[in-house]
Amino acid sequence: MALLEPIAFLVLTAVSVWFFSKKVAIIRRNILLGREESLNDQPGRRLKNMLLLALGQKKMFNNPLVALLHLWVYAGFIIINIEIVEIIIDGLTGSHRILFPVLPSLYPYLINSFEILALLVLIACVIFFIRRNFLQIKRFISNDLAGWPRTDANLILITEIVLMSLFLLMNASDTLLQQRAVGHYADQLTGNFLISSTLHGWLEPLSDQALIVTERASWWLHIIGIFAFLNYLPYSKHLHIVLAFPNTYFARLQPAGKMENMPSIQQEVLYAMQPELAPTDAAAPPTRFGARDVMDLSWKNLMDAYSCTECGRCSAACPARQTGKLLSPRKIMMDTRDRLEEVGQQMDRNGNRQDDGKSLLHTYISTEELMACTTCNACVEACPVSINPLDIILQLRRNLVMEESKTPAEWAALFSNVENNFAPWKFSPDDRDNWTRST
Repeated sequence: MALLEPIAFLVLTAVSVWFFSKKVAIIRRNILLGREESLNDQPGRRLKNMLLLALGQKKMFNNPLVALLHLWVYAGFIIINIEIVEIIIDGLTGSHRILFPVLPSLYPYLINSFEILALLVLIACVIFFIRRNFLQIKRFISNDLAGWPRTDANLILITEIVLMSLFLLMNASDTLLQQRAVGHYADQLTGNFLISSTLHGWLEPLSDQALIVTERASWWLHIIGIFAFLNYLPYSKHLHIVLAFPNTYFARLQPAGKMENMPSIQQEVLYAMQPELAPTDAAAPPTRFGARDVMDLSWKNLMDAYSCTECGRCSAACPARQTGKLLSPRKIMMDTRDRLEEVGQQMDRNGNRQDDGKSLLHTYISTEELMACTTCNACVEACPVSINPLDIILQLRRNLVMEESKTPAEWAALFSNVENNFAPWKFSPDDRDNWTRST
């Protein structure tokens, strides 16, 4: 029996890490289906962005109260997981609180700090659960989150609450067993811990054997829950915990609102205006103007899609959305991720990419959504992890205009004026300066 638990723990750890690594490799493969894009300049500025936005959560503090609650959850997730190191060592060696003899003076302070954070995480998650489900906040009741996305968010919060509760219950039953000098628990007299000791009154009526079962069950359920959460992470919006760091590091550094020109389009326009510059050999025409499917987007666009927290701040800031238009920047990112996952699953089944008759444009994202965008950049400014829905919208819209000639009537008139008069207005270039002579 003494050997059975370490073996079971080793198998559990190996299986969990293997499944997690396999899914991470698939996500990496999917992201790299995108076009090449060089984003390696100014490493110092990029590192600063990552520290401020991903680690420091700078944009979250636009709403200080929510930011503080989120910081509790974030800090708890990072710091409390240090305690998992001890759990893993104990699980693999069959020991109990192996770090206590190594750090006898520091150990109680560490566990007490973990418990305070656990309580703060528990409180924050309960508040977030109530906020999401009962306060009728517009961005949380939006149709964007209908079905699985809303369930996903609630499942994460419930899991966090359960994990923190198990951690406190484990410590409470452990320290009570120490006080009763039961078995090996008497060998590690850590003393009571600040938060979990308040549960002693509830546990006191339990027999020694029931208390051992409670401690062992809490220990096993806690670590199984952590491994389950680890493997759930790549399938959930909570993946932003990991991807927020590379996503903020590789964010575009040009001034906000600056649109990227497409070299292929620039070249075609240049040749139309100056035919003598066109190559005489039979050069292959560009394969695509703009983007029609996820493979036409850059790897950074695809990383953006996987990094989306589904918080809805982008859609809440969108003026088109506020006026009742169909556009939702959050949905753009979710649709891009869903389509990319679909393409990846098809590749896993067939061994290669095959035309399935679907595309990101039209199948997932409609013309009406794209044409509603005012390119104001509000969605980009609002995102706490440097996601850029606008860039995806522009690339899809370019495909609509350049390849399908689908434009609103107002745009067609503007394009005609620019082509014929070199300005958006319908008058001759020769008359452009007449307004300066008006009385």
